[in-house]
Amino acid sequence: MSRRFAAVDLGASSGRVMLADFSDGLQLTEAYRFPNGPVRVADRLYWDVLGLYREILTGLRNAGPVSSIGVDSWAVDYGLLDESGALLGNPVHYRDDRTHGVAEQVAGSVGAEALYEVSGLQVLPFNTIYQLLADRLDGAATMLLIPDLIGYWLTGELGAEVTNASTTGLLDVRTRSWALPLIKRLGLPAELFPPLRQPGEALGGLRRDVAAEIGWSAPVRAVGSHDTASAVAAVPASGPAFAYISCGTWSLAGVELPGPVLTPESRAANFTNEAGIDGTVRYLRNVMGLWLLQECLRAWPGSDLAELLKAAAGERPFAAVVNPDEPVFLPPGDMPARIAAECRRTGQRPPSSPAAYVRCVMESLALGHRRAVRQAMELSGRDVEVVHLVGGGSRNELLCRLTADACGLPVVAGPAEATAFGNVLVQARAAGLVSDLEEMRSLVASSQPLRRYEPSGDAHAWDEVAARLF
Repeated sequence: MSRRFAAVDLGASSGRVMLADFSDGLQLTEAYRFPNGPVRVADRLYWDVLGLYREILTGLRNAGPVSSIGVDSWAVDYGLLDESGALLGNPVHYRDDRTHGVAEQVAGSVGAEALYEVSGLQVLPFNTIYQLLADRLDGAATMLLIPDLIGYWLTGELGAEVTNASTTGLLDVRTRSWALPLIKRLGLPAELFPPLRQPGEALGGLRRDVAAEIGWSAPVRAVGSHDTASAVAAVPASGPAFAYISCGTWSLAGVELPGPVLTPESRAANFTNEAGIDGTVRYLRNVMGLWLLQECLRAWPGSDLAELLKAAAGERPFAAVVNPDEPVFLPPGDMPARIAAECRRTGQRPPSSPAAYVRCVMESLALGHRRAVRQAMELSGRDVEVVHLVGGGSRNELLCRLTADACGLPVVAGPAEATAFGNVLVQARAAGLVSDLEEMRSLVASSQPLRRYEPSGDAHAWDEVAARLF
């Protein structure tokens, strides 16, 4: 039996097809990487989902024959199919502004408390629940989240994987089934929502045309199709006393729990309860993440990130910090100008150079991480001894060091490709190569280089700036 597995891993700024080989431990290599980003047409922001599918097929062709394929992506966005299975239009990007005011309308009609009691989901303006209510559903027969849409095109099988479905606001957090009473109350068609799948379940084999195009065939399996669910499954922790930060375009910061936290305090803090692998709950808050840095770099063509981070490390601490979760930072655009405006609004002098802006972003993200981790501990009652920072942000030494200082806890950085590891490990478990979540994490810890950052510096200074910022 082959011990090779392919992970199709779609992030908000890039996609990749990763190849895992379990013949001798766990080896993960990149078969193909491609850019991903929004496309603006008139006044609407879209994903180029057909372009992504073309790139996925190229990546699978490069990867060669494997035992199975798993697909994960970002959450909340979807495609609508008609009765024949045809895509009705390009999926709209979550940073589009079509949902402006919808969350407030839903809270007014259904009640914020009632919504949280059902879904346990934090209020974000782009949650699927709000997107569907802002959408035109004429002719729509099925709603498929992005990884489920890719899976449908690969296999012809319809379904919704539960970890990603839990980000819609339309899944019952206790039963892990579609919240049909809520769906009906909102006036959404129940038939839009396909049968739910669990991580590890087989979708089916590749369609004949797909197999012919890539030159080989294999089954496709559901994995933790929300990329954060896969990333958390690959956190190299040795016990339950850990927090995680899955850091990329977004930072998803929180703790892993056996059940949801649905208290009024949790709702007021805007914490979310999302489904994890093996019935776990990802209790977390979204922090804006490296999006702030990415948009700054887009405003500075030709900038060298490594040089900027090196220079930022020498900048004066706390010269300027912002709340990274301010709504003004959500859309694409001139990020340095928005940071400067937010500094002026809060009585601070804006950064005076690109390095100073980068220092501001790094410290602001570290403070956002601190707030999310500490509130997750307080609201859940979970003790935390170490913070595992995984994803692309784990390569950012300055951010890791500042996060350890801000949280007052050791930070273990890595692996950078945690999402792909979690994806292939679920596939490997379905094939009988690993047994449980503990063994999956142990395999990551033993096979990947990790770096530990101990907290240092003036803890009181972090307390002061955090009290000023939040």
